[in-house]
Amino acid sequence: MIIFGLGNPLPKYRETRHNIGFMIVDKLAKKLSIRFSHKPSYHVARKGVDYTLIKPMLYMNNSGIAAAEYLRTISSSQFFIVVCDDLALPLGKIRIREKGSDGGHNGLASIIYHFQTNNFPRLRIGIGLIQNGFTTTDYVLSKFSENEKPILEKVIETSCEALVRINETGIKSAMNKYNAMSLIASLKQSDN
Repeated sequence: MIIFGLGNPLPKYRETRHNIGFMIVDKLAKKLSIRFSHKPSYHVARKGVDYTLIKPMLYMNNSGIAAAEYLRTISSSQFFIVVCDDLALPLGKIRIREKGSDGGHNGLASIIYHFQTNNFPRLRIGIGLIQNGFTTTDYVLSKFSENEKPILEKVIETSCEALVRINETGIKSAMNKYNAMSLIASLKQSDN
């Protein structure tokens, strides 16, 4: 399975909401004990034939260029999934879909444009609704607050579990398990 985690490459973007795709594939790479090698337009980490993790490095709006470039380097068509942030979902929710529109997400729009299809699965990660006083750009490029960090850690951990489940038992199984889950509720229960 190929996993494209979307984000922006510079250190100043590392902990921003828009980079949650990078955060998740970084965590999954750590769990799988693999390291990223650096290519000009993407970073790649592989675990045998089971997992290939890709971080497009041409900025969010050009994610499709890097993703298409990587797919041209492999001989067979493999299952792939895109991991990205979602402004329409609250923090603590993840949503797995088999296909769909870009939903206003420039990284997904770029992949749809360069692949000429929206028929690919995605794992969308809620980053919270835009707060008063923020533009969309300012909000997605803002960092998570200290209060949000415990939820963020749970989201990243659960997203890694969901990706492993997709690979091992299929996307429908993962959708059934994770799409209805509220990670904020599960955190509150574990605190009691």
